[in-house]
Amino acid sequence: MGKRSGKKDRVNVVYSTDPDFNYESEESFEEETLPPSEQLLYVSLDRKQRKGKTVTLIEGFIGASDDLSDLGKTLKGKCGVGGNTKDGEILLQGDHRDKVMNLLNEMGYKSKRKGG
Repeated sequence: MGKRSGKKDRVNVVYSTDPDFNYESEESFEEETLPPSEQLLYVSLDRKQRKGKTVTLIEGFIGASDDLSDLGKTLKGKCGVGGNTKDGEILLQGDHRDKVMNLLNEMGYKSKRKGG
């Protein structure tokens, strides 16, 4: 069966006698990923809410969550550490700011050091 637009997909329903009225449907929209040369990523250290453990935080990625996951997986592998990607951020366990900045520059991303 193909996907069909049903009544459940409609948002902001207004009953109207206007013959040209169109319903608005909820659509899942994901941002298009910018090429690496147009991205500016901020690399910083973070210890907040992590029980005193240091993590390298990469912020500012604009694009699809799958592309963010792929970048995170690549950085984790190159640094040989664990971490995760969520809420548009990449977290790597430990202080790897210099290595991450070098890797990002090699991949074509622009990066800046943020904070201490």
